[in-house]
Amino acid sequence: MRNEKLIHALGNCINHCNYCADACLDEENVKMMVKCIRTDRVCAEVCAALNQVLSTNYKDVQGLIDYCIKVCNACADECGKHDHKHCKDCAKACRECAEACKQYAA
Repeated sequence: MRNEKLIHALGNCINHCNYCADACLDEENVKMMVKCIRTDRVCAEVCAALNQVLSTNYKDVQGLIDYCIKVCNACADECGKHDHKHCKDCAKACRECAEACKQYAA
């Protein structure tokens, strides 16, 4: 199945973004984590939308793939600014997801 690798990467990214957003709420300075939490939530939603669309036979997905790459990269950049393990892990999952999107679209 052509999209199996991408679906796995999307699921991994969704899980890491949701975990990161939740873990950020437990950080001492939550105000410092607002942008990270917000970006995590949006990234998880965009990845979930792409995941759902890929489960259909709908072919016109390039625009959503491009947007997913953009959001994953933005989330990776934001999470990459923080030293927390959950942020570093999330940034890695987002970068891997963006790469899987690029490979799928190639």
